[in-house]
Amino acid sequence: MAHRLATLNPPKTLNTTNPQSINQPRFAFSQTATSKITKFKKYPTITSSTMSNQQQNPVPLVALTNNDHKEEVMSSIKSSISNCLSETHLDLTVPALKSKIRGKVRDIYDGGDYLVLVTTDRQSAFDRILASIPFKGQVLNETSLWWFNKTQHITPNAVVSVPDRNATIARKCSVFPVEFVVRGYVTGSTDTSLWTVYNKGVRNYCGNSLPDGLMKNQKLTENILTPTTKAADHDVPVTPDEIVQRGLMTQADYDEVSRKAMSLFEFGQRVALDHGLILVDTKYEFGKGPDGQIYLIDEVHTPDSSRYWIAHSYQERFQNGLEPENIDKEFLRLWFKNHCNPYEDEVLPDAPEELVSELAWRYIFLFETITNSRFEMPGEKEPVHDRISRNVSQALSSLQ
Repeated sequence: MAHRLATLNPPKTLNTTNPQSINQPRFAFSQTATSKITKFKKYPTITSSTMSNQQQNPVPLVALTNNDHKEEVMSSIKSSISNCLSETHLDLTVPALKSKIRGKVRDIYDGGDYLVLVTTDRQSAFDRILASIPFKGQVLNETSLWWFNKTQHITPNAVVSVPDRNATIARKCSVFPVEFVVRGYVTGSTDTSLWTVYNKGVRNYCGNSLPDGLMKNQKLTENILTPTTKAADHDVPVTPDEIVQRGLMTQADYDEVSRKAMSLFEFGQRVALDHGLILVDTKYEFGKGPDGQIYLIDEVHTPDSSRYWIAHSYQERFQNGLEPENIDKEFLRLWFKNHCNPYEDEVLPDAPEELVSELAWRYIFLFETITNSRFEMPGEKEPVHDRISRNVSQALSSLQ
């Protein structure tokens, strides 16, 4: 049942139904921006021609993995391992910010009419922090910005301003308490991953009927949606019916968001395949603005929220029972699962430096492969926290 990826067509959208009400006040981006924003120089600059150029002439994977380039990047990574952006305190350095909420990866600051989301280098999995990865925050922020710009034909992405490599400014709104996880393959190692539950005998997952006989890493006949919601400190799978019955979303909102999620994933798969990659699965979050419009928020198709495999080797490795070549954090997840119980152990072992460096390289490699550009290492001598504080302060002043 493994399909040849060279002739991969976007799978048709799986029709799902359901949901009814309750929008928990939290955070979201808003696409609507005042005219003052145009006066502020956003970072990084992305031209409208980037996508068309790279689809016609994508950078070959071999070009991005040449020894000289990787050695140069790895040298910067290794010299920065002890200087990661693991914590921020902009509430103490930017007068306009009132308070801070510390997420797994992002520090979120209340700026009155806006929120400031700073993407740190913290690495999370199994609902906890595993390590800090050099340049990870910058990679995630810039990767999301690239995808936000490229998916506006599907849904408003809601970014107000991106004043710094690690920071995004957003409007406040109500976030739906549901993560929309879309999957194209039977894989994964966490408790909620499709392979984990399937291997335990589950054949109906989040409202999706799964046939017997599937193998790990096998391509599904069509993409499926497997939503989750929060219970205490971990994610819990839910069906579309449960989402409505529990009042997490209205039926109308769920129908709209599920359509957007499936369309985003299909678009992401096509773009990834054009660049020699397979977008295996991902998660999306959405919120509703004061104007009643639904916006895509948080992050899009990053190596944190998504699983990516190398396309050209997938078929042969699958047929030989080998794990796909991946450029996401799965190998770090597997290392922790092999060396501890990451769900129950109070103290986790330190991730080996070589694994931390390799993950940092893979994140940068993914950014360069998808965007067809070289990752810009922060070369200034100004401390990162000071730079972010200065840029965010200037951006908030321009929004007054």
